[in-house]
Amino acid sequence: MSDKSVKKQNVLNGAMVLVVATALVKIIGAVYKIPLTSIIGSLGRGYFASAYNIYTPVYAISMAGLPVAVSAIVSKNAALGKYRDVKQVLKLTFPLFLGLGLVGTAGLLLAAKPYVDSVGSPLAIYSVFAIAPSILFCCIMSTYRGYYEGLSNMYPTAISQVIESLGKLVFGLVFSYAMLDYANAQIALNGSVFGFKVETEADGAIVYALAAAGAILGVTLGTVFGAIYTILRHKLRKDGINKEMLINSPLASPKKTTIKEIVAIAVPTAASSLVLNITNFIDTFMIQSRLESVVANNYDTIMGIYGSSVNAANIAKENIHTFLYGAYDTTLDFRNLVPTVMMTLGVSAIPIISAAVAKKDFKVVNGTVNTVFRITMLIALPAGAGFFALSEPIMNLLYKGTENEAGIAIAAPVLGLYGLMMAILTLSSPLTNILQAIGRADVPAKALAIGCAFKIGLNYVLIGIPEINIKGAVFGTCFFYLLCIFINYGVLRKETGVRIDIKTVLVKPLIAAVLCGASAWGSYELLSSVLTFGDMNSRLNGNSLACIVSIGVAVVVYAISALLLKTLVKNDILLLPKGEKIAKILEKYRLIV
Repeated sequence: MSDKSVKKQNVLNGAMVLVVATALVKIIGAVYKIPLTSIIGSLGRGYFASAYNIYTPVYAISMAGLPVAVSAIVSKNAALGKYRDVKQVLKLTFPLFLGLGLVGTAGLLLAAKPYVDSVGSPLAIYSVFAIAPSILFCCIMSTYRGYYEGLSNMYPTAISQVIESLGKLVFGLVFSYAMLDYANAQIALNGSVFGFKVETEADGAIVYALAAAGAILGVTLGTVFGAIYTILRHKLRKDGINKEMLINSPLASPKKTTIKEIVAIAVPTAASSLVLNITNFIDTFMIQSRLESVVANNYDTIMGIYGSSVNAANIAKENIHTFLYGAYDTTLDFRNLVPTVMMTLGVSAIPIISAAVAKKDFKVVNGTVNTVFRITMLIALPAGAGFFALSEPIMNLLYKGTENEAGIAIAAPVLGLYGLMMAILTLSSPLTNILQAIGRADVPAKALAIGCAFKIGLNYVLIGIPEINIKGAVFGTCFFYLLCIFINYGVLRKETGVRIDIKTVLVKPLIAAVLCGASAWGSYELLSSVLTFGDMNSRLNGNSLACIVSIGVAVVVYAISALLLKTLVKNDILLLPKGEKIAKILEKYRLIV
């Protein structure tokens, strides 16, 4: 029996496919969110975030939780040559996920009004209504994504992600701008829009709420096009499992057995995603609620800290908490950048580890885990150092002279703190995927639930301190992920005997990252004092050039440091395309171990 027709990729090869796709998605996301923020401002971002954060728990189940379950089962069966079971998994999961999508959409529509009222942003209801249908299409995509990921073919996932993101970019920007223009025209003409009378400054917030809903509608249309692609891809190109492979495969397990297996993995996996994203949902509710309380009870203190930003944006008192949350939400685009990209390592590792466990090859498990951890640290640590060193220059580079300029002074310190914690934020997701691959999907769910309880308490206390306010959410998030990592790694080590090489995984990358951050900060301070040309109230000035050059300097310093410290391991290099040639060159100059 031959399985050459099934397209397979190793952990780094598959991860590279997803990394490229994720990088494109992030670039598209930046092209989307930067002008979007310029259009709708921090207030509009507040409405956008309020809707997006109730949507993400359901989205995570459909796009992160369920595909993981399908991938783990498919990869295990494929490793054992049980291709009839592989086919059966797809047939059973499609109607299941379709039903879940319908239920999720209906549930979000029903929860919209109570939710927006509870977070004190009733105008966000338009955005919630606009995003609800996307859950259905996400569930359809998740069926095929998980199936192909289980066959170690990451291309369908990668391409559908890019299509989804492009749809969001094009339609989101067009609809948000059109809605903003239409709302302003109607108010100027009739003093109202869609029956909503605009008589006071606070009433003018409806314009940004409608523009945010237009942006969210683009997100929904992106999922529609992504779902259409995955369906057509499977219809036209199939999966590479040929007739010979099916003939030589044992008979498929009873449907009840397969369903039980799906449920056994899917339920705790979905629970993990649900708990994590419900935590983010609670963040949305609690951060805004606590900020609203802090502003009401400590108005003078808050204005003493953020008064210049609030006044510059002309924000009414009753909308200050939404404005602060919108500025905070802007930093999440950067905070989530590296974890989202490196999540692909965990996804790519699932079929490799699941197959290795099925064959009881724990040497492969140990090697794969060390590779995932090492690459994660090699990327997360320097990225975090860069965000910490250049938080304000980066925010100025992207938002100076835009509608979001007033929020820069609020967002920059938050971004700097998240930079310090980037490695912790990034490692959690691949570690969760690894546990799911070895059949312990219950552990991350329990760890997340415990971490969530602590995070809620910390957020409530810290955000309620006027002098800390929004920064309290950063510290709560850090502790949350750190606790989850501690619990999950303990179980992983007990179950598989995995041993992490601390020297190559943590110590060497950390030293190189510190040098990276120091070079970024030092070069920016030097260059910004020399490059004084341009309008300092826009992005076209010497500071912007200094920021860009400093990032380049930091990258070069990190690359040289990483090579001189021998942070690269030969076995990792061999997994890359043309890895043998690269390894020989690096070995010649003694730059790998």
